[in-house]
Amino acid sequence: MKKEKWLIALAAGAGVAAVAYKLLSEDLPAGAAPFQPFDKNRYMGLWHEIARLPNLIEKNIRRLTEDYSLNADGTIKVITKGFNVKKTEWKEVTGKIKFNGNEDTGMLKVSYLGPFYLAYNVLDLDPDYRYALVSGSSHNYLWILSRETTIPDDIKMQFLDTASKAGFAVEKLEWV
Repeated sequence: MKKEKWLIALAAGAGVAAVAYKLLSEDLPAGAAPFQPFDKNRYMGLWHEIARLPNLIEKNIRRLTEDYSLNADGTIKVITKGFNVKKTEWKEVTGKIKFNGNEDTGMLKVSYLGPFYLAYNVLDLDPDYRYALVSGSSHNYLWILSRETTIPDDIKMQFLDTASKAGFAVEKLEWV
């Protein structure tokens, strides 16, 4: 009887893990399209968060930056740093990004915790790779990034239009 209970528990655990993985690893929000042609080499370097949809992961975080660099194996290293205004301290975490398909398409996935990856979709970029519109796997995650701490109005309007047409609630963006 113990063996049967163990097998049932193992099967149930595997089922829950499979469902959770599927929910967390969806690729693109409905209505969104990844940027093409994407050039990972031009995307490397430091980016500043300009705006985001509110989320628990970044609650109380300001002055967030992401610094991307290439790993020897072709994956991308990301160092995310931000200031927690509630705890009055800097937080930093290192992650790994890999492509979710072809390298000329802005569909990637990021992991900060071992084998668990979440969608990281580049939806729009300016021609000079100075400004980026990025989403997660659902309409709940959206960021506007810049190489500087500001963004020109024309690029801002372009990104808001792209995001709105893809179904994002742009009126809820927090401009940090």
